Amino acid sequence: MVPEPLIAPHSPVPDASVKAAIARRYLESGAQQFDITSETFEQIVGAVLVRYAAGGSAEEQLQLIGTVRVEELMLARACSAGHERAWEVFLTRFRSALYETAYRMASDEVTARELADELYAELYGVDRKSKLDSYMGRGSLEGWLRTVLAQRCVDRWRTYAKTVSLEERVEAGEGFAAPTEAASSAPDPRVSAAVQQALGGLKADERYILAAYYLDQRTVAAIARTLGIHESTISRRLERLTANLRKRVRKCLQAAGLGAGRCDEILEDLDVRDLNVDVAGQLRQEPVGEAFYNKEQT
Repeated sequence: MVPEPLIAPHSPVPDASVKAAIARRYLESGAQQFDITSETFEQIVGAVLVRYAAGGSAEEQLQLIGTVRVEELMLARACSAGHERAWEVFLTRFRSALYETAYRMASDEVTARELADELYAELYGVDRKSKLDSYMGRGSLEGWLRTVLAQRCVDRWRTYAKTVSLEERVEAGEGFAAPTEAASSAPDPRVSAAVQQALGGLKADERYILAAYYLDQRTVAAIARTLGIHESTISRRLERLTANLRKRVRKCLQAAGLGAGRCDEILEDLDVRDLNVDVAGQLRQEPVGEAFYNKEQT
């Protein structure tokens, strides 16, 4: 039997249609194989509704229920609760892919294995707290794992950069290297602030589309099927969203006192991975009470 799940309590969802939709999704979730009851399933999905559709209408909640990846969400919750069969499924499905991802990030086998081991330690949990409890089923579990692994890689690099002494760098030959223009100047904090402000102005449906495409690496066709609209509409929206984001960042930079030429240079070479901005966190977060997705006329 699965141990008591690590699920935060929430207010029950009163709408009958929402409860019926949750019940239907239970049948397709595969939760039974992990000894997750329908009552526990309703609690888990209810927690997702509270987080992303609190105060929303029944229609908005139904849309959200229909897009939650319940099979992967149940697998994550069963793993976080310590279900042995769930861990067997998890490792069979994701271990090889995660190691390959870690190797691409680290470029050497030793560091890749260390990164993967550190991630697994977080997933297994310390004192019954597993990183998997943060997964809410909004995107693919594999995409979420890649994001967590990438963040751990960045944190590891930052820690190394802070702790390596000057003497060690000189011994490694770094002290004799001519500093490049990029290395000689730290990222302008105004750029991070501008990117964060631009992302913060996105609507819920815009966040979802960007996260699904860029973070979860879902195809345009898959996103279109999820939202029930034509894939050409998603393509146009992605183009508009990326173009508008660049305009917003440029406007914020100019408001911060940067000239037009300098703004163009920054945007030309901009890589958000070099900035102190939690892009994944920004895109996953949605304003409370805002509609999950609003279809627009095309």
